[in-house]
This record gives sequence, structure tokens and C-alpha cells, in this order.
Amino acid sequence: MTIRRTVLAAGAVAALTAGTLATVTLPATAATTGCSVTYTVQSQWTGGFAADVAITNLGSAVTSWTLAFDFASPDQKVNQGWSAAWKQSGARVTAASMSWNGSLGTGASTSIGFTGAWSGTNPKPASFSLNGVECTGSIVATPGPTSVPPSTLPATTPPVTPPPSGPAPELKVSGNKIVTTDGRTYRLLGVSRSSAEFGCVQGKGLWDSGPVDQASVDAMKTWNIHAVRIPLNEECWLGVNGEPSGPAYQQGVKDYVDLLVANGINVILDLHWTWGAYTTGPDWHCKDEHATCQKPVPDARYAPQFWTGVATTFKGNDAVVFDLFNEPYPEIASDWNKTPGWQCLRDGGTCTGIAYEVAGMQDLVDAVRATGATNMLMVSGLEWTNDLREWPAYQPDDPLDNIAASWHAYSFNACVTEACWDSQIAPVAAQVPVVLGEFGQDTCTFEYMQRLVDWADAHGLGYLAWTWNPWGCTGGAVLIKDWAGTPEPGVGEGFKAHLLTQTPYL
Repeated sequence: MTIRRTVLAAGAVAALTAGTLATVTLPATAATTGCSVTYTVQSQWTGGFAADVAITNLGSAVTSWTLAFDFASPDQKVNQGWSAAWKQSGARVTAASMSWNGSLGTGASTSIGFTGAWSGTNPKPASFSLNGVECTGSIVATPGPTSVPPSTLPATTPPVTPPPSGPAPELKVSGNKIVTTDGRTYRLLGVSRSSAEFGCVQGKGLWDSGPVDQASVDAMKTWNIHAVRIPLNEECWLGVNGEPSGPAYQQGVKDYVDLLVANGINVILDLHWTWGAYTTGPDWHCKDEHATCQKPVPDARYAPQFWTGVATTFKGNDAVVFDLFNEPYPEIASDWNKTPGWQCLRDGGTCTGIAYEVAGMQDLVDAVRATGATNMLMVSGLEWTNDLREWPAYQPDDPLDNIAASWHAYSFNACVTEACWDSQIAPVAAQVPVVLGEFGQDTCTFEYMQRLVDWADAHGLGYLAWTWNPWGCTGGAVLIKDWAGTPEPGVGEGFKAHLLTQTPYL
């Protein structure tokens, strides 16, 4: 970006076998008052589980609510919840409504959920209450088994996958899909973690004072994040400008990448800010010669050197993906003529309206492959990579055929409707993998982003929201309130809740 059901665990009551979800309806003692609850164990693994709690208000309308229940085992704990403010004291668990789901009319429903821990047994809560009134309406019991892979859950129950464990998978392109080494189709699902593109040139250190330790990665895993995109600065990597710079910057990036990959999280390294004076564009464009803002295209002076160094560093680790350039816009310099824009992006050299010599995407592909690196590559389109219409015609040659298209889609871009995505993006995705490397909206709500991820899910696309940085959400594109992963109301809560229903494997 240049400016993201009551469970009855007793075996006689219900069981889940061979992917079949069993339900039981119990007699209601007060079917028209109070509330009813459906608590579903959507996925369970050794030591952990994910649960969905559907609440229906059977009484008078409320403007806010608190659900309460007690765990039956002292070893059952709530680790992280969504769509409610979750707290636990001893066995007592409470979940208070958020600003956007507090109003429940008579007969209205909402769903909340959490990931938790258990050992020994994982029995049901015996009862629930809403605003202090016991839920005695119809109860549906849908317990999970001791262990159930997300792929075996019924289609009507969104899978909630366990947090990543073990190292991240190595990836490659196969046709129009991204696959793992064992041939499984995989989606890059997660967030961008900004700051390495600017911290070094703004006196803020490499990570803008944010942590890059195990605790910070654990916070990401509670969101079910399986991929992190890290924007980088070529001058800082090469030691040309800023502090930390050169070897210190390189080592800091490598250490963080290694930590993420070891925790099961794929990494996308993105060349974000580059050298080159751009003096012909509108005043709001980046005119600084140094890598302090977003340029229209990468430079021939440093960008190939940057990718030679990055590829050499991460050669042999195909869990790491290379996003060759963030958000190109060379067509603006040629008065919005897309044909010279696409030619400039692919071929580089001397481009209309751009004073510096350009490194085209072909130059950068060649720089990476010359090192022997086999990492998957991502290549952008025009209009800050919101426009992919001519991408297949201008795709650079790769001897490994290991390139995906990089797409960005914010609510303020040109292509922001399902009709546009169907006509412009879907045809490209039918030919090559498309990764939604950045997306977000210009408010702190989730409406546009919800539509976008729903469309991406239906078309098998991966996506990474901007941004995992606690900058305070005032104009959108900020997901968290703190480095512990507390979601921002609306945008963060919505995206976290959605990620927790997704699996990267298709």
C-alpha cells in the first residue's frame, strides 16, 4: 500500500464420524423466552479446538448482551475469541457483544467463536445464560471428535483450522494453482506486516519499534494467519541509505523470515520502495530520488542488485515467495496510455515520462533465476496492480514457469465490484494463480473487504490484508490495536473472524 451451539459431548447423545455431523434437539422448557444456543466444535486437535457459538434471542429485544457459561473441566481454556469480548475467570467464561452485533431483536441470531485449549476430555458447557437469563430454548448438540481434519467437516459447517504447526510448506505454480511439494492446492492467507520498507530511512529502526519475536508470531497464529507479506526497501538492503542498512538490515529480515517459516507461516518478500527521481507526475506522487516512497516502476540501478541479494539469501527455501515490485503505475507518465505502460513494466529501459532507467519485470525475473533460486515469483499489473487485464499478454518469461499474478484491491481503486472482478480478474485467474497481495478499505468497517474475501474464496484466491500494525484505525487499512493481536473493531474483528473459518488447503 502506498498511502485489511451447546455441545453435548457424551457419546450417547451425539457423535461425529466419517465427516457426518450428528444433531440432537432437546425439549424446551421455555421455548418463547430467554435464548437458545448452538455450540459447535468445528475442529479439534491434540490440546486445542475451535468452537462456534450461535445465539438466538427468544426474549425481548436487546441493544447489548453478554453470554456466560462454565467449562466442565479445569483444563479447558479460551485462548482467543472473535465477534465478542471474551474473558475467562476460573471455569466461568463470558462473551460481551461488540458495537456492531449488540442489537438482537426477538428471534434474531448472531454467531461468535473462539479457539481454546483442553487436555484429558473436552466436555460440553452444561448451560448458558444471556444477560443473566438462562438459555432454556431449543438446544442443538454438535460435538466434534477427538481429532477431525478440516477437510472432513460437512460443507455446511465452515472449517476452522488449527493454528499453523511445523514449518511452512514449500510452494510452486502448477497451471493456475499454487501447490505444495506433495501436490496439494494452497492459498496464501494472511496479512502484510509493514515497516521494513520505511523504518530504516525514517530513523525508526528496521521494524518501527515493533516486536518480531515468538510472542508476536503466536499472536498472528491466533488469527489463523498462514502467510505474511513483508515490504522491503532496496536502499536499506544494499546499504545505500538509512539505518540499519546493509548486512544488519539483511540479517534482521532473514531472522524474521526464518522465525515465521519455522512457525508454519509462508513469507512473501515484496520490493516496496526503490530509488529513482520521478519528477513528471502529479504533486502527490513520489518525487524523492531516494527510496522513501512508492515509485512508478523499479530502477535499473539498484533493483536487479536487490533481487540478486535477496534470491541468494533465500535460495533453497521455497516457502518464501518473491513479490518483484509493489504497485506499478508507469502508464500515468505516458498520459494513461496502457500499451507503453505494459511494455515499460515488462521490458524496462527508457520509458515515457520516467527520467531514470527502468528495470522491467523480465530483468528482475532474470536476476532471481541467475542465482539458481527456484522460489515462486509474483508479478504485478498496472494502476497500482489493480488492473490485470493485459497481464497474460505481458507476462515475463520464466524458465521454471513459476510466476503468479499479484493483484491489489482497495475500496478506492477502479475495480471494486463483483462484476468488475468477474470480467477482469477471473479470466486471468483461469490462466495463472492470482494472489490478492494487498487489500483493504478506506473506513474501519469490513463491508467491502467481506465482499472481496467472499469472492476470492469462491474463486480459490489467496489474500493478505493491509496491515498488521497498531497504527490506530481512523481511515481504514489497520487491523490490530496492539502487537498482541487485539483486533480493531469492525475491520480487524471482521477479518479475524473470517480467517478463522478458512483453510489454506483446497
